[in-house]
Amino acid sequence: MSDMFNDYNNDYNQGDKYYNEENYSYYSGDMPPKKPKKHTALKVIAVFLSAAVGCAGGIQLYRFMDNSRFTGEENSEKKPSSQVEEVMNTKNNDKVSSESSSSENLPGLFEIASRSDAKYLPDIVDEIMPSVVGISSLFEIETVVNNSFNPWGSWGFQSEPQTREGVGTGTGIVMTEDGYIVTNAHVIYMQDTDEYTAGEAKEVSVLFSNEEEYDAKIVAFDIETDLAVLKVDASGFTPATFGNSDELRVGELVIAVGNPLGFDFFGSVTSGIVSALDREISINDRKMTLLQTDAAINEGNSGGPLLNSCGQVIGINSAKLSASYGSVSIEGLGFAIPINNAKEIIDDLINYKYVKGRPQIGISAVDITDVHSSYLGLPMGIYVRTIAEGSAAEAAGIKVGDIIIGINDEAVTTMDELNSIKNKFKAGDSITLKVHREGEDIDIPIVLHEAVNEMEEETTEETTTEPAEESFNPFR
Repeated sequence: MSDMFNDYNNDYNQGDKYYNEENYSYYSGDMPPKKPKKHTALKVIAVFLSAAVGCAGGIQLYRFMDNSRFTGEENSEKKPSSQVEEVMNTKNNDKVSSESSSSENLPGLFEIASRSDAKYLPDIVDEIMPSVVGISSLFEIETVVNNSFNPWGSWGFQSEPQTREGVGTGTGIVMTEDGYIVTNAHVIYMQDTDEYTAGEAKEVSVLFSNEEEYDAKIVAFDIETDLAVLKVDASGFTPATFGNSDELRVGELVIAVGNPLGFDFFGSVTSGIVSALDREISINDRKMTLLQTDAAINEGNSGGPLLNSCGQVIGINSAKLSASYGSVSIEGLGFAIPINNAKEIIDDLINYKYVKGRPQIGISAVDITDVHSSYLGLPMGIYVRTIAEGSAAEAAGIKVGDIIIGINDEAVTTMDELNSIKNKFKAGDSITLKVHREGEDIDIPIVLHEAVNEMEEETTEETTTEPAEESFNPFR
């Protein structure tokens, strides 16, 4: 319609010109043309014809506008009134076409977050599912109810220990065709607390995706790295494919598979990205270096695989952090053990039943808090209760009753602080402990031994420290 009005304006913007009806032409200049002859009848007829044509044109124009408004149709016969408008229309059409093409070709999250050799996601799930298992652990839990107030008038009453059974569930990953399975240590081992003691699971069973169930034995576990190895006495299983966690990049697509909240949700699949690499966090007073992801990881996912977009296991799901502060909640903080960090630990657990090279002092101790320090008149530190026979502590001359207050000129007041510094060294390294003994502070040099069990106290069980003739590596 704008073209129509442009034509109309162009017809009537002729400047200072005069119209000659005799030859239907315009003249310019100062002199007006000759007066036309009078034809009254013709003029009347012309007026009526002009009015009729004008009315018909107005009706058609209204219909055109009305149809365009409600149907969005345009008059394809209309032409731009000028070359400028034609160029502008061409540019606008090209812009709309370009924007439409860009929108259609824009890749999705899975495409931009996946590796160049990525697989189709459903294919990844089909391949990994036979290698994902559910783990059920039966624990014997001993609880002690300590009542500070008794309604019958007895204060400080302590009930007899009570024993009950409890079942925990988790996830595992098949490593070998002959039934070696990796999972988290906390799936098959419960650490003691002030309320209960449990320890290692009495029975462990493994459920496969085809609903076959097997009994499993605990080969070995390591609390510090939260890793455990199980063995099913059968063969013909489908091992997972393991990748290289050192190649991961922040923002890369990852997929988690596991059994959140038990076997009713067996084989649940979630996805996300790598949120951070080498994230150092504290879990149960242990510092761990883990992968961070926003893929949903919940209770029961522990020990399951974290996969890259090629379907390779690059992490072992281990923990989730969540908390609420008033109306604010924290979600999307999942953590996994990088598979490259886990490989050496798993090899040692299979071949030696413990992690080689880890330093050990060989004591059991209790922390002296500020309250104990004030009451007993002793310095805050680590009170030595027992010393393992043949340990580094015995060889160095540490005695029961000594209070360790420093290591390598760095003050310590808790066993956690002592272990944190000690674990920076290896078996065979030398350190110096500062000990408070009989009112004096003395320095005692000590050569660290290799830890062969989880506890600082020496175990009475025999432990094999030499591997078999041919060391077994499930990742080869």
